[in-house]
Amino acid sequence: MYPNTSNDSVNSLAERASNSAQDAIKSTQGAVNDALDSLSGSVQGIRDEAKPVIDRISHQASALAHRGVDAMRDGSQLVRDSARHASDRTVGYIRDEPVRSVLIAAATGAALMALVSLMARSNNQR
Repeated sequence: MYPNTSNDSVNSLAERASNSAQDAIKSTQGAVNDALDSLSGSVQGIRDEAKPVIDRISHQASALAHRGVDAMRDGSQLVRDSARHASDRTVGYIRDEPVRSVLIAAATGAALMALVSLMARSNNQR
């Protein structure tokens, strides 16, 4: 009789241990699910808070890019106008002073050739 009772006791203890383990697993799963739900809600909250900031930064970057393009267009127009004005003045000077213009051009060319010749000589000596 005792062997059956002790077997029943061991089976009863094993069953209670198994039930306790299953209860612990279910409790742990519930805690993990609650933690994941909380984390998911936090991430969604952060995403919702960050969206307006990201949208504002994106809008500001776009506006800055447009201002940069406009500034480049205005600057290039000023450079073109300045070059055109310098060209017109140069043509006017050549028309008013043709001899002096030719002498200035010749002197500039001679100076450039002397500079190139001097640089070539110093490179050959190295």
